[in-house]
Amino acid sequence: MPAQKRVKAVANAVNQLVDVPAAADPGKGLLTLNVFDGTRQPIAQGTKLLVTITDGLQNRLYSDYLTNATTVFSLPFHDNLADNYSVVVSADGYRQAGFQPVRTTPPKPRSLDIMLLPNNGKFTFAQAGWSDVKAKRPLLAQIFAASAPSDAGTAYAKLMQNHPDQLACLLNITTAMQQISLPHGSPLDYFKEFNLDALASDRIFGYADPALVQEVKAAASQDEFSTEPAIDLLLHPGSTSSYKQIQFGEANVQLTFHENAVDRKTIDGLDCVYVEPDIDYYKDPGAHLILEVLPNQITHMVSDPSMVYVLRWMAGQRAGIPNFDPLYTIE
Repeated sequence: MPAQKRVKAVANAVNQLVDVPAAADPGKGLLTLNVFDGTRQPIAQGTKLLVTITDGLQNRLYSDYLTNATTVFSLPFHDNLADNYSVVVSADGYRQAGFQPVRTTPPKPRSLDIMLLPNNGKFTFAQAGWSDVKAKRPLLAQIFAASAPSDAGTAYAKLMQNHPDQLACLLNITTAMQQISLPHGSPLDYFKEFNLDALASDRIFGYADPALVQEVKAAASQDEFSTEPAIDLLLHPGSTSSYKQIQFGEANVQLTFHENAVDRKTIDGLDCVYVEPDIDYYKDPGAHLILEVLPNQITHMVSDPSMVYVLRWMAGQRAGIPNFDPLYTIE
């Protein structure tokens, strides 16, 4: 959205709401809500958005329709659990999305970015062709080419045509891995090949320098990863250890290692370890089990790469890290 239009939209929203102070009010906190679509751009002006805001004590403070991509809210500040606000946004033709907890304080205004995907949205790879990957993600292109040495471009095109969900998953996970800082480099820097035959819509597999195991253990010792319990390994048959990024509330990368001799592969003289990266919806183990693992076991479904796309983008925006851009969009 052009800067002038965004400023005008904010000004209009401020005029519509009561008690939005010109200066800091010790009893109020300001929240700027920005709504985006699956292209990672502000949702079209005029889209009828139902915004519901509930405080931490389950009191509904706001529920009304707005037509601005950006809106400023003035929320009561209690300095207790009531400040754990939840914000939910819905619109006809789009999937509902929201975030909780959202905390504001009088001296520090907050910003919240929400993404709404169209109900029948499709993966759009217009900016994620093989030539784009080579130009924009050279490391990913290098690893993919090593995984399909006969004709990487054709293999990539077939993956896009026949298994768009698997390609979206590959782009999600590799993009997220490149945003992780280990003591030395990122997890993707250690990969040598992908196992293209084992790609799925919720995880990828590949062979990596065994130094990656020690790098992740070092990151875990610095409280940047959590060591997953032994019971979690049952969800990853043949695995020997697993570690989950804990940077975000949702959409953290999990790296599961298969270190047994039968799973290893020698590449260019290096005894590589087999690695299974995936992205879970939820950081909290209980939420992961109840809201993700058990439903998937019952329905025989797996994590949806479009949901990972939304959660990981929103988590990154919330954390203020560089924009999560897996090259594709959902339209």
